Parts: sequence; C-alpha cells; structure tokens
Amino acid sequence: MSRFLNVLRSWLVMVSVIAVGNTVQSFRDHSFLSEKLYTGTPEFVNGLQARTFGVWTLLSSIIRCACAIDIQNRTLYHITLWTFVLALGHFLSEAFIYKTAPLTIGVMAPLIVASFSIIGMLIGFQCFPETQEEVGARQKKRN
Repeated sequence: MSRFLNVLRSWLVMVSVIAVGNTVQSFRDHSFLSEKLYTGTPEFVNGLQARTFGVWTLLSSIIRCACAIDIQNRTLYHITLWTFVLALGHFLSEAFIYKTAPLTIGVMAPLIVASFSIIGMLIGFQCFPETQEEVGARQKKRN
C-alpha cells in the first residue's frame, strides 16, 4: 500500500474521531449547533434537528472509519468520498443559499476539512492498484 493511502487512512480516523465528538455534543446540548454552526438563524435549531444532525454525523464517522480500516475497498472508498461531498454541499448551501450558517470558524472548519478530504481522496484514486478487469480491458484495447 502506498504511503499516501496510509496518511489518508490516518486522516480519515482523525476526522472520524472528531465527528464522534460532534455527535455527542449534538445529543447533549442542541445549543452547540446554534452557537457554533447555524448562528444566522439560531431559532431554527431545536432538539430534533440537533439529534438528526448528530445521527448524520455519526453515520458519516462510521463510514469514514470503515474506509480507513479497509481503504482498498473501492465501493466503500466511493461512499466515503460522497460523505465529504454531501457535507461540503450541505455547509455551502446553508451558508450561501439559506443564510443559516454565516462563514464563522464553526462553518469554515467543516468546509476546509471536507474540501481537503475530497482533494486527498481524489489523489488517493491514483494510488489504487489496477484490478484484473482494468488490466484485461487495457489489453483488449491494444489488440
């Protein structure tokens, strides 16, 4: 396995652990979200919304940790990449479309993490060994 994929695995574990902390915070006290993320419209944040956010964050954390454990599983790798794309899309839409999350440090942090993770995972695709199907398809084209 390439050195880059090992670094990416460590990154995914770190991001997963932080996400578990955010999950716990979302379940403990929903004011966490209104004070750190959705500061544009804190009145929209309630216990139900906070718990939903917590479950979504926990699911993303589990997927990312599973990918770190089995990083050469292409399907899991794609799903993990999509967790970051969805997170980026969510926070960008909340910041620029719905205006519920102004660009504070609480919003910038997940935007930066998601962006760097997407870039890292796209680079990581180059480190995957070729599958038998890819080798066969390439050889067929040559013939």
